[in-house]
Amino acid sequence: MADLIVKAAVKNRLDSMNVSSDFYDALDEEVSELLDDAARRAEDNDRKTVQPRDL
Repeated sequence: MADLIVKAAVKNRLDSMNVSSDFYDALDEEVSELLDDAARRAEDNDRKTVQPRDL
């Protein structure tokens, strides 16, 4: 699976927190599922464009 998140950006956003290495994999999986769901909603509404409302 391709990385969908930027580890440096996550670490920067969680500034004062330590981030375990397996957190990135779990977050990447969550983002992947979110994108799949959004694409499915767009398709269900006969659109090829994913829009914010699909989230």
